[in-house]
Amino acid sequence: MDINYMDFYSYPARFPGPQLPAGPPRPPGGLTTPNPQQAPTSPPPAFIPAQQTATPFAVDPGAISLCLFRNTFIWLRNGSSFWYFPIFVGPRSVAGFRWNGRFWTIFGVDTRQIVSFTCF
Repeated sequence: MDINYMDFYSYPARFPGPQLPAGPPRPPGGLTTPNPQQAPTSPPPAFIPAQQTATPFAVDPGAISLCLFRNTFIWLRNGSSFWYFPIFVGPRSVAGFRWNGRFWTIFGVDTRQIVSFTCF
């Protein structure tokens, strides 16, 4: 039996039915990228919280994900500490906004560099 491949592949490229509108491209997995419009609109609290017990290993992304879109105080291995507003937690990093004393700036950090954190 001779198959006519031209007839087989002559179907339209689009499927019939409603088509979804095209939106902006997204990274794999449907994750969103940091957006400056997600920055907090007010400064963080005016106090510095007491540091909790430090951990010798990397911070668990699942634990810090509970602080998404909340004011969070972070202590790093290099001795730095600051107010942070996380908007994305990956397997080994956190992205968000860091308070520089005057305004929020976009900032990312490796979870292995975080000694401890607390969120409000």
